Amino acid sequence: MSESIITVRNLNKTYTTYERGSSFKDSVKSLFVRKPLKVEAVKNISFEIQKGEICGFLGPNGAGKSTTLKILTGILFPTHGEVNILGYVPWKQRREYVARIGAVFGQKSQLLWDIPPADAFELNRAIYNIPRDRFKKNLAAMVELLDVGEVMGKPTRVLSLGERMKCEFIIAMLHDPEIVFLDEPTIGLDVVAKEKIRGFVKEMNQKGTTFILTTHDLDDVESLARQIILINHGEIIFNDPIEKLSRFFGCKKKINLQTDRSQIDFQLPGLKSLDRRNDTHGNYELDLDILPLKAFLAQADEILCIKDMSIEEIPIESVITALYETKKPED
Repeated sequence: MSESIITVRNLNKTYTTYERGSSFKDSVKSLFVRKPLKVEAVKNISFEIQKGEICGFLGPNGAGKSTTLKILTGILFPTHGEVNILGYVPWKQRREYVARIGAVFGQKSQLLWDIPPADAFELNRAIYNIPRDRFKKNLAAMVELLDVGEVMGKPTRVLSLGERMKCEFIIAMLHDPEIVFLDEPTIGLDVVAKEKIRGFVKEMNQKGTTFILTTHDLDDVESLARQIILINHGEIIFNDPIEKLSRFFGCKKKINLQTDRSQIDFQLPGLKSLDRRNDTHGNYELDLDILPLKAFLAQADEILCIKDMSIEEIPIESVITALYETKKPED
């Protein structure tokens, strides 16, 4: 059984803000008397992440995921609760702790705008006190893997977004962090750059690095994550392997159906029409618990005369959207 590298118990973060009216009178009054308001960003959540995992930590805007990740990286203090990561309490032993983690933020750069990545890497070598031999070995391996050899000597400001993000991964991982936090690592990137970065994450994960991924790009989730933690309204609503997400909808399939006959009046138990391109080409959702696939094929072919068909899993976007809309889904 894998070792738990991150343990969170009853984590809570409550902010205090103040109510203020919109009128001039209310604004003046608030200078002397302010009504405090408590906002629970994170509500007593608990979870574990195993060593060597790639965990997708997901949630809609305002769900509490950013607050949680800031606590896990030691930036914020919680109101109460316990966090143990690599044997450290992040906000209490920050100096020792940050030497063993890395972070890549899609909208915040660790590179220096006017100097080449090669110089920024050298600066990080000094900050983390990385032995020269280890630094050269790690740098050479990652430069080759991400194919950024040609941009190492160019000022960061002239690099493309994809080139900068690849260099962000290198600077975050030069010191061999055991855990890397990824916040929207592929935002704004083209398809080729995304695939390159996903391949890099998989390669580093195979070498033992644990990744915590926060993203709204569900292609990243499907491509990389094995464990999914969904948070909404400050509470965890799902925490399981990604394969179990589909069970939220039961045993269902998406079917793209082309036929010789019109599908306008086509109805069967357990079959839900999603959309139609025309009279003879439509998409359906089939509940296999109500109508087995073999029975559906036989009846559909008899009624419509099947010309072509494809069968897919329910898209992960549909499952996660449904979970976001449900505060306490059934197990």
